[in-house]
Amino acid sequence: MIFKRIFLTATTTSSRHFVTNNAVPNRVSHYLQRAKLVDSIRLALRSPSPTPSLLLPLLNDPKLDSFVVTHSLRSAPSPDSALSLVETLNSIPSFSHTQSTLHAITKILAKSKRISELQKLIDAINNGEFGDVGGVRFMDQLRLNAVAGDLDSALRVWNDYKLVLSKSKKHPCVESYNLLMSLYKKNGMDLKAVEMFRKMVSQGINPNTRTYTVVIDQLVSSGKLEAALEVFDILPRMRIKRTLKQYLILTEGFTKTEQFEVIKRLLKEMKNDGILPGHAMRMSLNCMREAGFLEETEEFVKELLPDERIGNVGFFLDNSDDDDEDEAGDEIDVENDGSVDGVRLKTWLDPSALASALSDWNPDEVSALEDAKFVWTTRLVCKLLRSFKKADTAWKFFWWVADQPGEFTHDVYTISRLIAILARHGHVDLVNGLVFKVKQEGMHLSFSTVRLMIDFYGISKKSNAALQVLGDIESLTGPVSKFNLMLLYSSLFRTFIKCKRGLEAMGLLEEMISSGILPDIQTFTGLIQHFALEGDLRTVQKLFGMARQSGLDPDTDMFRIVILAYCKNGAATLALRVFEDMMSMNLILDGATKALLVKSLWKEGKRREAAIVQEKKEKINDIHQLEGHVWTVTAADLTRLYDIYSSAFTTNGNQTSRQTCEAPVGFHPSHFESFAA
Repeated sequence: MIFKRIFLTATTTSSRHFVTNNAVPNRVSHYLQRAKLVDSIRLALRSPSPTPSLLLPLLNDPKLDSFVVTHSLRSAPSPDSALSLVETLNSIPSFSHTQSTLHAITKILAKSKRISELQKLIDAINNGEFGDVGGVRFMDQLRLNAVAGDLDSALRVWNDYKLVLSKSKKHPCVESYNLLMSLYKKNGMDLKAVEMFRKMVSQGINPNTRTYTVVIDQLVSSGKLEAALEVFDILPRMRIKRTLKQYLILTEGFTKTEQFEVIKRLLKEMKNDGILPGHAMRMSLNCMREAGFLEETEEFVKELLPDERIGNVGFFLDNSDDDDEDEAGDEIDVENDGSVDGVRLKTWLDPSALASALSDWNPDEVSALEDAKFVWTTRLVCKLLRSFKKADTAWKFFWWVADQPGEFTHDVYTISRLIAILARHGHVDLVNGLVFKVKQEGMHLSFSTVRLMIDFYGISKKSNAALQVLGDIESLTGPVSKFNLMLLYSSLFRTFIKCKRGLEAMGLLEEMISSGILPDIQTFTGLIQHFALEGDLRTVQKLFGMARQSGLDPDTDMFRIVILAYCKNGAATLALRVFEDMMSMNLILDGATKALLVKSLWKEGKRREAAIVQEKKEKINDIHQLEGHVWTVTAADLTRLYDIYSSAFTTNGNQTSRQTCEAPVGFHPSHFESFAA
């Protein structure tokens, strides 16, 4: 019945679409009015006996629009209450659904596993029954299927998605693989998830941090805690960001087995990664404190203690569509609360919408924000800072919030957030001012913040500032390991190259090695690729020799890049020597590079040598390079990670998975060799 009513109102002309910022004189006041209406609807839905009579006056409010409806649906206490809100909305003639409201409804249906109703609504949207709303994209359908746990529908959508992409010779995106891996994991089909990972890599698709979150979650859920920790430990070498969600999964897993020393180590690394603890970690921290780890948890517990000005009943903002896993599911603390029939809730808040309303930092809008009397906490301030699009607005907000009445004081988390924003936009003087303040207060920045500064100075083309950061590293973070220094140098080289200072990067490289810090294979390969593209064969040859002198065995990527450099610059004889070295190490060249080598040798009159190369075996999978990844992933690290992951579900060739399924066949480490590019 509910969908019949939705369809009847689908083509009704609406006078209540999203109100643009230009249509209101004070955007913060407008935001606050809509937020108050969202709160009223939330409270009505939580009434012991919610009825249309409670909702109708609210839904007839002139301020009702798609923004209010979308967030009211997302914050409903249950799927049934959300769908009752939808049904009541259908009796409002002036309201029609938009893409955002329909997306909220489909997600509610998916979460409540109402699969048949979900498919009917998707079909109705795709058939144009909601006017110009537009169809549901393949990836959105796949996400909904994943939320619903509907593997069959997900595979059907994925196959349709692949068919459409194949016409333009493209592969599905990495997130589609992540969703299917997660679905296989939920359905107890561990080996299928492993096989999906293998397919992704063999097709040259780069796993991202979410991929590894799925892998870690699957390993922990299967009781493979040591394997999960091994995967987690490899990620920094692959320059993969470790997230709050990954830390949460691991701490929960090791808490169940009371391995508190491991959790102690994880908490230390989380601080080093500059990650603000989430409320979901309370259970693990409480268990640690009960086991006597008081000192190790004191700082984290302090971050999680509720502000005495804030009520006891919490509301979790729906951030499930957020790309940043660190932000997902964070609790928003504000002072004002409402109640109806004894139900009390914290005020609803959308940091992104509030930041948008403040984007111009208009005095009237700032005054309206002051009148709202929010309780400012580290978490809320970080969310606002993250949501600002302009660095100058973030800067003004940062100092404004510090002057507000109350007990809020900026800490290393809020300062680090602003430093990263300013570095990305090239505001070196402002960053230096904050850094001076950090040192003055005796604080230490996290290693990840310092590395972000260097990386972001590459984006804003401020290489001297990046060099200064590295030179000042110990006063910023305290003692730094050689491995972390190596990562910082690697980031600095990339920044210098982005600033067209490649030759100066060579001087830094020699300085780095003379100080006893050896670059890893990714750093050498990244530098070689840069000078190869510049046509500087002398520096390419020098770097190739330095890598070998440092005790590093070149991998397929390094060999391939050097061979390409020689071939494209008329030095096929040198390319042949490198190819022979490669063959002596039992490494296999991809077909495209081998073909270019043969062509170059033939062009230089070396027909016999060309014929010999032509006869050599080539890689079965001709994986295209992924631009930029020579600086991050190596075949060795990726192969090791895959071995840990796959072997966790097989023992001596026997299945230890939760389902009957053939193990993935055809995998070979060579599948990864070109992927690292």
